[in-house]
Amino acid sequence: MTVDAGAGADPVLVEIVQGSLASVEMEVETAIARTSRSPMIRDAHDFRAGIHDRLLRKLTGRSYSALVHPVARDFPIEQMREGDVFFHNDVYRSEGGIGHLPDLCVTVPVFAGPAGDRRVVAFVQAFGHHDDIGGAVPGSMPSHATSVFEEGLMVPPIRLWDAGVPNRAALAIMTRNSRMPESLSADLDAECSACLMGARRLGELFDRYGVDTVESCFDAIISRTTQTYRREILSKIPVGSWVWEDYAEHDGVDEPQLHTQRITLTRTPADDPEGERLILDFGGTSPQAKGPINHCGDYSDGVFLKKWLAPILRNLADTPERMAELDVNEGIVPLIEMRFPPPGTLLTPVFPAPTNARTFVILRLLGVLAGVVAKAVDGRMPADQETIRYTGVYGEDLHGRSYLMREVLGGGSGGRYYADGEDTIHVVPDSRNLPTEFTEARFPFRVESLSLAVDSGGAGQFRGGLGYEKHIRMLKDGHFMSIADRSILGCWGVKGGKAGKPFQVTIDPGGPNEREIDALADSEPISAGEVVRIRTTGGGGWGDPLQRDPALVVRDVQWHKVSAAAALADYGVVLTGSLDDDTLGYDDAATRRERQGRSTAGTAFFDRGPGYSTLAGGASHAAVDVPMAAAR
Repeated sequence: MTVDAGAGADPVLVEIVQGSLASVEMEVETAIARTSRSPMIRDAHDFRAGIHDRLLRKLTGRSYSALVHPVARDFPIEQMREGDVFFHNDVYRSEGGIGHLPDLCVTVPVFAGPAGDRRVVAFVQAFGHHDDIGGAVPGSMPSHATSVFEEGLMVPPIRLWDAGVPNRAALAIMTRNSRMPESLSADLDAECSACLMGARRLGELFDRYGVDTVESCFDAIISRTTQTYRREILSKIPVGSWVWEDYAEHDGVDEPQLHTQRITLTRTPADDPEGERLILDFGGTSPQAKGPINHCGDYSDGVFLKKWLAPILRNLADTPERMAELDVNEGIVPLIEMRFPPPGTLLTPVFPAPTNARTFVILRLLGVLAGVVAKAVDGRMPADQETIRYTGVYGEDLHGRSYLMREVLGGGSGGRYYADGEDTIHVVPDSRNLPTEFTEARFPFRVESLSLAVDSGGAGQFRGGLGYEKHIRMLKDGHFMSIADRSILGCWGVKGGKAGKPFQVTIDPGGPNEREIDALADSEPISAGEVVRIRTTGGGGWGDPLQRDPALVVRDVQWHKVSAAAALADYGVVLTGSLDDDTLGYDDAATRRERQGRSTAGTAFFDRGPGYSTLAGGASHAAVDVPMAAAR
């Protein structure tokens, strides 16, 4: 936006502006959390805010967000007015910024300048996952959908508020299509009001320092990110090409199979005519699925996908502390080139292919990028994680009122070359599981336990993080729903680490009607008195488990993260003493003999767990799992 791309901006003022942007973004999110109504928005915090400049560039790095591109495409910026609020959720008209219809997005333009000459200088945006916007099943995520028309109400970009006046007709249409109209109406009010407030706050920043000065700071913020990633991240990846792939295991329609997502990573040299960058080629990705696991990634040159995947690259930072300091804003976009296959694949679906379970693809792509980079840097990347899945129950409560409880439970992250993975994390920043006190007061079930799932983390020199184990007992007949992957294929381990345990749901465990539920389920009946046991995924392990410090294995057993049986079977640690009298320890000599008697030889760089063999016709690993020298 400035002639020198922000080079002449006052560095102190750049810090002030960057801090102000983060503060406004946080204030918008806080306002939404405090004034919304649905459990998914208010309690689970499954929403995001973002700030963009007038060139549609994302300025903030605290959270990911959708795109302003579809709004600016359909509504010329020069025709926007103060008090306007734009709305959309149409996946195929979102330029890749919206993945499925329950993600509703509001965008507010920011105005600044002297009276009579005020113009759009930025945008404040929020999008979140809402309880229900119509469709074939409660929650608007039919696991067996074969068309986007089954998934709910599609709204292309519209002007929801016109110069401060809400479009009541449009709101009436949206709430009429929802099974939870009160929650939807309240959540939209919260998001619109919060973004309007954020636009006023941001306008004050421009009024204080002047439009030209603030825009110079915007350029500096973005340029600094580009330079930092080129210097501190790209420099860690050698010049060359590598290929790797991973898989979604089912689509809700066809029988379980390997739905391939492949990345060929090319690191160009500094003297490349088109610039030093990473090229991500998705050629070899499977055809679009019949079921709802497709993701529209090939719009606007993949700009949303670039910002979605870029946080994985932060793992190459010199230290974990430095990693936490690196923002992901529009500055990473020039450093990544994306090459998509022709229309008709998992990443390039053709309308009206269903997309409500697109997390199976975009979450897997995080792991595919981590895996292909791991091949390039000799494993100095985390093992795999799968940290989002939707579970829930619905029916009528004890008073005969319809209810829907849906929760986004996390899982364990992958082990790293310097530390174990984290337990029960979530890919959405600041999100959380639903409080037991809230759910028991509002819904007809009792939470009997919520704990870590023992042995769910993949074994390794650095163990994978653990997933949840949650037990809920129904107080009235209802129905269970699940949108989850990794129920067959575990989160992969790397460089000798083992895969984590997969997702599992069991109804009436140990009872006369015990049954395991498919990870994609819309309406599994549950009777009053039955328990639903949910176990979420554990992260993959990093490094040979036989190299793990035996004292850490003893600690894990004491903390009930690893069972005594797994201590011996997975880590070769011979325990002594007992947990009961606090004398647990290990026999050093016996442990050495046990470990020396085991073979650790293997050609595969990755471990995908036993489920891979089931879907791959007996193969123990894929051809791309074996390290090869980089092509140059």
